[in-house]
Amino acid sequence: MAAEDEGRTEEPSEHRLEQARKEGRVAKSQEISSALILLLTITVLLFMGKWMMSQCINILTYFFTRTHNPDVRDANLFSAFLINFLEMLAPVAAVAVVAGVTANIIQNKGFIFSTKPIEPNFNKIIPKFGEYFRKTVFSGKGLFNIAKSILKVTIIVIIGYLTIRKNIFVIIEIVSNGQILPAVGKIASTAAQIVIIVAVLFLALSIPDFFVQRHEFRESMKMTKQEVKQEYKELEGDPEVKGRLQQMQRQLLAQNIPKAVKEADVVITNPTHYAVVLKYEEGTDEAPKVTAKGEDQSALYIKRLAKENDIPIQEDRPLARGLYTDVQIGAIIPGIYWKAIALVYSHIKNKSQANEN
Repeated sequence: MAAEDEGRTEEPSEHRLEQARKEGRVAKSQEISSALILLLTITVLLFMGKWMMSQCINILTYFFTRTHNPDVRDANLFSAFLINFLEMLAPVAAVAVVAGVTANIIQNKGFIFSTKPIEPNFNKIIPKFGEYFRKTVFSGKGLFNIAKSILKVTIIVIIGYLTIRKNIFVIIEIVSNGQILPAVGKIASTAAQIVIIVAVLFLALSIPDFFVQRHEFRESMKMTKQEVKQEYKELEGDPEVKGRLQQMQRQLLAQNIPKAVKEADVVITNPTHYAVVLKYEEGTDEAPKVTAKGEDQSALYIKRLAKENDIPIQEDRPLARGLYTDVQIGAIIPGIYWKAIALVYSHIKNKSQANEN
């Protein structure tokens, strides 16, 4: 069923994609990993084939020369076999691991480590045959996977048939001459040719599969309009709640205007439309901050309180309008206004000294 049919019409948000990434759910093609592992491991086997054959011969020689020993425990046959087996297996296993990790890093644009996919989920134990067949057979994704599997089998059969037909008479001739090791080598090289050609073709086919898987992943991550709203509320806060909080803050600030004006250093006015109250605490504040502000009737109210409390009033139209628009109550004045504010404070200080004299 398409995402639109389920009501999921919105593109996934960055937050949703990031959460999925943390859980190990990303867009990736298993075909790329499988093809790359197959190609690199068979390449390693080709380069190490002669050495591995000699190791096998040495192991057989070691075992056969000790078959007359009555005490098998003294012969350390198992430890010798284990050591030689691990020596042969380690390089191939290491290359396979590196290939698998590299394929995932390339697809996911970075390394992802998550234990979420391997956490036990007992709900998955309960068989859901209807859902399984719906997803694996009776769906676009299921049909695509079936077609992909048929194509892969067809490629293996065709490549295997053509390669074996090309080398079969050479193998028969070598075997008929009683040359066992050359025959084994020829059979191994034929098998290697088949695997390499198949791996290269699978790697080429995995590229379009990756884009299909990425499209399927984006479709599965789409959101409904309600999910988008809910996520916004969780990340940014409910707009209605934020509006009520801001209204309450404005009411509280309005109640504190008399106190703010009484403790102010200066009131900047427009002269009648705006009024901004400034306060600077030396040693605490980096610069003066806005402790109250008002427009129209509120501005007139602030001016009247300033006159009653002998607080300096400085008329500066652009400064008052800029501070009222750009600076919230309780915030420090931005640096672009510092020069103008410094002149205001300097003017107030000079006027105060003149009055004292």
